[in-house]
Amino acid sequence: MIIKQFVQTAFQQNTRVAACSATGKAICIDPGEESPEVADFIAENGFDLTAICLTHGHLDHVGGTAYLHGRFPEADIVAHREEAGLYNSLQRQPLLMGIQPHQLKAMGMDYAEPPPITRFVEDGEVIVAGEMRFTVRHCPGHTLGHIVLIEESEKTVFTGDCLFNGTIGRTDLPGGNFDQLIDSIREKIMTLPDDFMICCGHGPDTTVGRERSSNPFLNDTYSLS
Repeated sequence: MIIKQFVQTAFQQNTRVAACSATGKAICIDPGEESPEVADFIAENGFDLTAICLTHGHLDHVGGTAYLHGRFPEADIVAHREEAGLYNSLQRQPLLMGIQPHQLKAMGMDYAEPPPITRFVEDGEVIVAGEMRFTVRHCPGHTLGHIVLIEESEKTVFTGDCLFNGTIGRTDLPGGNFDQLIDSIREKIMTLPDDFMICCGHGPDTTVGRERSSNPFLNDTYSLS
């Protein structure tokens, strides 16, 4: 599996293209902004983009979906059904953050209307791209319909904004719930072997073992109270 990371948006979000080394079939995970760089990387390498996979619907993870789908219209747009409302509110999300309409263009947030989600996935489903098999695990807590994607043969998990290197995702936004997020991480991510690579939605990669031993939210160092 070939993984190419692009750090995008003012939020320094990690957009990734994952391509099958044998077949050239590829997926893009969380296109954060309109990015010719991402689309050109796919095209110039001759990859066949089969899916645009959205871990959740926050603007810094879906803001580039319309552009990328315009370049690769045959690619499915994949998300959990619980994220549809958030995804479809993309154009309003900056306004809810207090950004004024006249500021949107300068901040790269004058989003096009997002194209429809073409495939809703549930916990346990598998997204196939060539020889790659991405198992979906529903991990609510950051948002209602957050998912992570696990490629077991490559010992890699794409965690979006559930789990980061040394910390966890926010739970103070609509749909967030601290206890639910901790349960999701423990039940859906920490059940993987220690040597699995964690590709986070922000910041550097880490491993399951490292987070199991050193993440203060997971080793009983930190208490919400």
